[in-house]
Amino acid sequence: MYQNYIFDLYGTLVDIRTNERKTYLWKKMCELFACFGAAYTPAECRKTYFSTISQLEKNAGKQHAEILIEDVYKEMLSSKGAATSEQNIFVLGNAFRIISRDYIRLYEGVSDFLHSLKKAGKGVYLLSNAQRMFTEPEMRVLGIIDFFDGIFYSSDIGVKKPSPDFMEQLLQKYNLDRKKSIMIGNDISCDVGVANACQMDSLYIHSNISPSLSEEDIPATHIILDGDFTKVSSLILK
Repeated sequence: MYQNYIFDLYGTLVDIRTNERKTYLWKKMCELFACFGAAYTPAECRKTYFSTISQLEKNAGKQHAEILIEDVYKEMLSSKGAATSEQNIFVLGNAFRIISRDYIRLYEGVSDFLHSLKKAGKGVYLLSNAQRMFTEPEMRVLGIIDFFDGIFYSSDIGVKKPSPDFMEQLLQKYNLDRKKSIMIGNDISCDVGVANACQMDSLYIHSNISPSLSEEDIPATHIILDGDFTKVSSLILK
């Protein structure tokens, strides 16, 4: 049916829960910042983190802009006169993600479907609103990174779904025929929206982190409302 399968990640292939508001996270982040010479209280650290993200997004000056999370840690270190080495930023970013993450796992059927795509000689691509610093290690832990022929993180491109430019860059880089490609995701605005904007087919799968809606509100080519990823193969792999 299709030659190229373009996936969203979180909420589509990967079931994840993070909590960036928990007190324990900011207590530990303060300890780490202090190790590098940047003194914060937990409340100050949390407030500065989110305000820095907002300011960087505002500075980008364009719709659907994506920042580099590394720039947030760099700004938080430099504002306290601390060294902004790549190593310091790497430690802070990865610690933040690990501590804030409650769990991460693949949805049932994901690994089998990715194996089936590769066996059938299909192109497998990722188009994710995600930070490479956080996401690439998680994909390695889950054992799925090698399934993909191409990976586009929004943090690398500077723009995120539903901007059609994000999808168009992937299509152009890998010379993909949009008529033989499908976007698969759990978000109507980001995933179905970007596919429709680029005149592509889409599969919407309603997962445990998708907003509530009715089937008539979903402008997708294919729909799975019960979140059962094992149904994907029968719908779009022939």
